[in-house]
Amino acid sequence: MTPTGFVKDADWLDWDSNPSVPRFTVPAGAVDAHCHVFGPGDIFPFAPERKYTPCDASWQQLFALRDMLRFEKNVVVQATCHGADNSAMLDVLARSDDRARGVATVNPDVTPAELARMHELGVRGVRFNYVKRLVDPKPDEYYRTIIDKIRPLGWHVVLYFEPSDLAEKWQFFSSLGVPIVVDHMGRPDVSRPLDNSEFGLFLRFMRENEQVWTKVSCPDRLSISGAPLYADVIPFAKTIVEEFPDRVLWGTDWPHPNMKKEMPDDGILVDYVPSIATTAALQSQLLVQNPNQLYWSN
Repeated sequence: MTPTGFVKDADWLDWDSNPSVPRFTVPAGAVDAHCHVFGPGDIFPFAPERKYTPCDASWQQLFALRDMLRFEKNVVVQATCHGADNSAMLDVLARSDDRARGVATVNPDVTPAELARMHELGVRGVRFNYVKRLVDPKPDEYYRTIIDKIRPLGWHVVLYFEPSDLAEKWQFFSSLGVPIVVDHMGRPDVSRPLDNSEFGLFLRFMRENEQVWTKVSCPDRLSISGAPLYADVIPFAKTIVEEFPDRVLWGTDWPHPNMKKEMPDDGILVDYVPSIATTAALQSQLLVQNPNQLYWSN
């Protein structure tokens, strides 16, 4: 047991403390648009209702990785292990010298004053998680109450779901009336052909809803063929980048929560980017223009 009283899960894989230096040089102004912090648990305790207990992963370690990978900025997404206590994420923003933005998790009873403080620190969105092994999703009205409160701030909603969730929640997701960012392409099954019906539904969702963006991130979570190429994920991500170049984002997902087989090398993940954004123009949109527009323009 650590001094914090928190014991990480027995099968927990710690993040790679010595990742490789990427061969690919990201363009100036690049943003890692999906990452997290965990604790440290003795300062920012984990939520009682959490479904996993991680290792610590601090702001110092996040910023060190940012600099090593040659990114300029981060978007820090509230980790589910912290529930709706955003203290650890907000602490990162406060220390970032305007080089970080945040995505929070809030409850319907969040006050305008709390939201205003988060906005001042750099929060620009809230996350709704539908992945049932990580959280217990709430009824639609729970989320609508939150959206009504964040809409005046110009925030967006980040959705984390799996393919079956999109089919079930299509009408609700299409009716939110605010920009949406979907995590990790809606987790397509890359063992299936590119033209499979589930991925086709996701493409249709983006085509029919011009406020929908997606992160073409986490090949390590989706791939069956594995590192270093993640070759089976490339056709899916490349299709999205090329059809929706102004609505895609990318991030490392550091410190890679709930990986069960192996921990990815963050340098290799950066080197994956040119395989899905194959021109300098697409790379600039993916890593610089799009995240800066979404997170630093208001």
